Parts: sequence; structure tokens; C-alpha cells
Amino acid sequence: MNRSMVKKALRNPQFMLLLVLAIVLILIPILAPVIAPHDPLQEDFANFMISGSREYPLGTDQLGRCLLSRLIWGARPSMLVVFVVVAIVATVGIVMGITAGWIGGWVDTLLSRFTDIVVAIPSTVFVIALVSVLGPGLKNTIIAMSLVGWTEYMRVTRALVMSIKNNTFTEEARLGGLPEGQLIHRNIVPNIMPYLLVNITQDIGANLLTLSGLSLLGLSSQPPTPEWGFMLSQGRQYIQTAPWLIVYPGLAIVLNVVIFNLLGDSLRDILDPRYERPRRKRRKLKTWLETD
Repeated sequence: MNRSMVKKALRNPQFMLLLVLAIVLILIPILAPVIAPHDPLQEDFANFMISGSREYPLGTDQLGRCLLSRLIWGARPSMLVVFVVVAIVATVGIVMGITAGWIGGWVDTLLSRFTDIVVAIPSTVFVIALVSVLGPGLKNTIIAMSLVGWTEYMRVTRALVMSIKNNTFTEEARLGGLPEGQLIHRNIVPNIMPYLLVNITQDIGANLLTLSGLSLLGLSSQPPTPEWGFMLSQGRQYIQTAPWLIVYPGLAIVLNVVIFNLLGDSLRDILDPRYERPRRKRRKLKTWLETD
């Protein structure tokens, strides 16, 4: 981001609030050993299936484990998988997009047609089928989600590079003798990354939903590891007797998805050149003394 974009971000209260909330959501799994009141795997059969108490604020599950502690620790595998997948697909897609957009010709055609083939495959069905073949587990989930998630980054990056590489400042740098590697590093990447941050931010929520769906089907996290989607899967059979077992994990997933999606929307507004910070209208003071 350049200085003008940073100033817009700092003047945007909605973006700053969402950024703070996103940072808090990221810090929760990091600080899980400190802020979790109990061991998420510790069983307490004397207090199983309670809706809430002073010792267990959000209640306990069917084995008497603290639900609050499991939610806090469950953020670790959930967010770890999501961030690893986003890092992989963003890196692969951006590298392929820069290569296709900058070189062009048969390289662009080959990479674009390969991307079209991958896009034609239903991503959710492919991920479920691949995890079923490889076997349940977070590692196989990362592999399956990474194989189909890079296509959007490739397409967006390719379009951005093709629109920038023929600009005046790029031509001047090329005529000035700047090597292509430095030209891409100094001119292309800094100009496309702010726009790709929007995709990266919103992709966090999308991948979290995909991971939760796989865990709900029993294809991702395995017991006894606490993970939000798997907690939903375990709580389904107690939906009438202990609804809090699915309410709180569901709220955790929804909260993360909404915050990161709204953060991406706010970031897009800031990066939009037509974005203007709304100004308060000053009320004119009426004078009660009128002169003829």
C-alpha cells in the first residue's frame, strides 16, 4: 500500500474495527495455553452435559470437557489449516498469474487452458473425493484444498499484470535498462499485491467454511483433537438435549467468516480509487435576528 491508501485505511473506522477484531481472532489460538481455563481433553464425568456454570462458562460436552477451552483450542487447527491453504494457493496462483501475464504467448495460453480445466472441476466434490481417497486428516485436507484453490488468484493476477506491464512507468523502467527480474519485483508486484489482499482476506472465510464442511462429514480433523467443524459433527446427535454443543462452535465459525469477509469488503473500498471518506455535513446556525 502507498501512503494515500494507508491514510484512507487509518481514517476508515469500519476497516480499523474489523482489523482489530481480525487480529484478536488470530491471537486467540496463539494464546490458547494462556487464556483457556481448562485442558480441552480433560474429562469430568461429574459435570458432563451441563449448560453452564462458574467453572464452565459455556458448559461441557458429553464427556464433561470444558466447551470454552475446546473452542479456544479448536481455533488452532481450524485457523492453521486455513492460513496454510491460503498461503499455498495464493503463492501458486500469483506466481502462475505473473508468469502468464508477463511472458504471454504460448506460456499464457498453456497456463490459462490448464486453469480452465481445473475451474471446470467442481471444487467441493473434488476435495471431498480426494480426501476420501487419501484418508481423513488435516494434512490430506490441506493437500486437497490446495489443489483447487489457486485458480482465482491466477486469473486475477494475470489480468492485473497484463494491465500494468504496458503502462508508461513500466516502459520507462524497461527502457532505462532495468532487468526483468527487478522490474517484476519493483514495479509489478507492489502494484498488484494491494488488490490481491482483498482476495486473500476473503479467501480465509471461504476456506474456513470448506474445512468446517469436511470436518462435519468426518473427513478432516479426528478425535480427540478439538476443531470447530468436528465439534459440530459430534454435537449433532445432542441437538435437542444439549443445543449449546452446536450453537457455540457454529457461532465461532460464522463470526470468523463474517469478520474476514467484511474486512475484505472494507479493504476493497479503500483500494477503489473512487472511494471517498464520507464527510459530515455541518449544520448551519440559524440567526434569529434578521435585518431588513
